[in-house]
Amino acid sequence: MKNLTNLNIDFMGRRRLAYAFSALTLLVSIISLAINGLALGLDFTGGTLVEVHYATAPTLDSVRQALQGGGFQDVSVQTFGTANEVLIRLQQAFDTNVGQQVTGLLAQDGSQVELVRAEFVGAQVGDQLRDQSGLGMLLAMGGVILYVAFRFQYKFALGALLSLGHDVIVVLGAFSLFQLEFDLTVLAAVLAVIGYSLNDTIVVYDRIRENIRKSRIDDMPQIFNDSINQTLARTLATSGTTMLVLVALFLLGGDLIHNFSIALLVGIGLGTFSSIYVAAALLIQLKLQRKDLITEKKEDPEAEELP
Repeated sequence: MKNLTNLNIDFMGRRRLAYAFSALTLLVSIISLAINGLALGLDFTGGTLVEVHYATAPTLDSVRQALQGGGFQDVSVQTFGTANEVLIRLQQAFDTNVGQQVTGLLAQDGSQVELVRAEFVGAQVGDQLRDQSGLGMLLAMGGVILYVAFRFQYKFALGALLSLGHDVIVVLGAFSLFQLEFDLTVLAAVLAVIGYSLNDTIVVYDRIRENIRKSRIDDMPQIFNDSINQTLARTLATSGTTMLVLVALFLLGGDLIHNFSIALLVGIGLGTFSSIYVAAALLIQLKLQRKDLITEKKEDPEAEELP
């Protein structure tokens, strides 16, 4: 990674191409959210939870196919604790006989299946979770903007806000476009993306501010390029190791955290991109200047009159 500090990549020279890419992904995401919406999970919509115990660990695909063959639609199946424990989510009204219906379908292939529990999650609870989680996300972003404005300057805060909004909208748009189930674990991943993207942005912002104060030139694109190149080794090391862990979770973590890892993989990739081409590059469009960070000293007229 030491050699990366000597690179001189012209990031700002490619910013218009990056703007076009960001605008396209945002447009697709917004259109998909408007038309398709999010495939909200049981945590938000309400429905039925059924937990069953197998004598021998089944394949989740066979469980899913058996339930869909029995007329159950929008079924979510995942292991719960051990491979023998299977948690089934049904987006339908609760029926007192649903537990027996599910175990009856699963036992048709000769498997020994025992009902552990069957319970209902009401839509009212789902509405409360949706409203409170949305409010929590807005409060988190509001706190972030106040912090950045206080620590840096209001133009930095605006760039950080647009960067975070970009990342959140595109992650949500990806889940809407591919109709991946959006539940509380994915919401937690989105909040984690906000934190990660902000952390990466702060590192770049801190170096930009430092270089503006030290530099004797007013060429902002060049200062930004120098700052991003100087932080590139740290960015690649952090995002690279994090994504390696997430790939392992995606491949080996099971259905319970499958969508969670997808949201973080997409979000961290976006966070690395947006810290350069949204948060930093937009400071050029916002006309950031040296005087925004350095208070000019006023000359003392009385001192000039002294011999």
